[in-house]
Amino acid sequence: MCGIWALFGLDGKPMNCICENFEKISHRGPEAFRIEFDNRVKNGYLAFHRLAIVDCHNGMQPMRLNKYPYLFLLCNGEIYNCNKLREQYNFQYTTKCDVEVILHLYAQGGSDNVARSLDGVFAFCLLDIEQKKIIIGRDPYGVRPLFKLYSNSGHLAISSESKGLIGIRKHIEDEYILQPFLPGNYEEYELLNDGRTRLLQTVDYHKPGDKPNFQVYTPWNMLSNSDVHKNIRKLFSAAVEKRLLADRRIGCLLSGGLDSSLVAATLVQHAKKHKLPYKIQSFAIGMGDSPDIIAARQVASYIGTEHHEIIFSSKDVAEILDKVIYHLETFDITTIRASVAMYIISRYISQNTETTVIFSGEGADELAQGYIYFRDAPTAMDAHNESIRLLKDIYLYDGLRADRTTSAFSLELRVPFLDIQFTNYYLSLDAAIRQPQGGIEKYLLRAAFDGTDILPSKILWRHKEAFSDGVTSIKKSLFQIIQDIVEDKVQDEDLAKAHIKYPHCTPKTKEAIYYRNVFESYYGGQAETFTPYFWMPRWVKDIVDPSARFINHYSADTNSNDDHQIDN
Repeated sequence: MCGIWALFGLDGKPMNCICENFEKISHRGPEAFRIEFDNRVKNGYLAFHRLAIVDCHNGMQPMRLNKYPYLFLLCNGEIYNCNKLREQYNFQYTTKCDVEVILHLYAQGGSDNVARSLDGVFAFCLLDIEQKKIIIGRDPYGVRPLFKLYSNSGHLAISSESKGLIGIRKHIEDEYILQPFLPGNYEEYELLNDGRTRLLQTVDYHKPGDKPNFQVYTPWNMLSNSDVHKNIRKLFSAAVEKRLLADRRIGCLLSGGLDSSLVAATLVQHAKKHKLPYKIQSFAIGMGDSPDIIAARQVASYIGTEHHEIIFSSKDVAEILDKVIYHLETFDITTIRASVAMYIISRYISQNTETTVIFSGEGADELAQGYIYFRDAPTAMDAHNESIRLLKDIYLYDGLRADRTTSAFSLELRVPFLDIQFTNYYLSLDAAIRQPQGGIEKYLLRAAFDGTDILPSKILWRHKEAFSDGVTSIKKSLFQIIQDIVEDKVQDEDLAKAHIKYPHCTPKTKEAIYYRNVFESYYGGQAETFTPYFWMPRWVKDIVDPSARFINHYSADTNSNDDHQIDN
């Protein structure tokens, strides 16, 4: 995990302007930084904050190789098939850094060869001085973040987080747009003589569920023609195993729900198989003996992790709420609520352990129809299309939450459920068998691991519960605690006039107004481009709050060991 930043075509800006904006993403890579300017590119800067995960002693960026002196690479990513590509094309690597393969792929086959060949998560900017081109690309699910600022006259800037670009806006005199770079896309720009750029093409190279273009980790002929459950287990196991690529200590988040528990259990299996020289650490968070704390404790004991429990209070929530919104760069209600505990747990990991790479269960609810409202889907195809929509936009919501809360404390997140081969196979299965069965969400995923003893049965079949209830209790949910905190900070008059002040995604509650006010104080004018809509459940009438508590199917109680839902 790291922070990448680049600026092209902004005339005569002093170095303190460059450094000031670049510094705002330093949390993504606190171990080293570099800002590079090349005389062959007028008004062009490439900058990098590094958190060393692979090849800790080399691999500094912007990366240049003697073989390709005209190429410069910035990349925040992990390329899981870097060794397979080396064997396939007989590449001669200079470093042990996985992202080096991008330079070889581009030199051999151009922009399209890069994006379609990579099995991994990435956001990159490649400068080709010889051909006067800039190529920018992002992984299919937007696991690694990237923002782009582009003006009508050709000013171009990119940053891992928008906070690195907000201050640049005031220096651009013509019209511009600042927005997230779309996942599964790459763009190619012509570099003009004055350092400005001209967009040559935008290519949508991968959509959710598409078949991989690269040689897959698990050959398709190794899958069973009849045993779907076996195939799911095999591909999920491979998705976890390939993500062991790291020279830093690996751990996992563990809520005691299905998703994180499957990830943790599979991770422990592979850690033993590959003889990692340490015990996997797991981390759970809650208020007292919340349902998640209790369930995670059971899972940790069963799979044998070095387990940590982080207990937080309403005071902790009040102290960090504004910081969470700053790091998230959104005002979405669901995302902020679900980020509070993840922010606190990430802070604990950073301050108290040597674990740097964190595995988590994001993506399972979108992929495997885990949200409670999927029970109300009119048809199996409606449910399938909703999965595709959620995966397409996950970079704006759950994916954003997972990245920003962990990167705020210089941790790298890995999400096996968003593996490209795994998602392709799972979404290719008959739509009807992927729906909730008998009132149980993610039924197919649960059934695939039933009888394997990878987890206790009561964890594998633990019912769905709102995230706010999982980390607190049914008596007083996290979102109610937050509402109490903001109650006196927003006036009734503000609520009455919210539709005038905020016509886009108009806040309907004091909580929502508070979030929006804090967001605007940091990212004023970016509401529509950063958060196009509020995350809300589908097919449910008369719902104005995204919490699962307000869906009729929700039936968590204080004695249950229910699976968590990210407040949806």
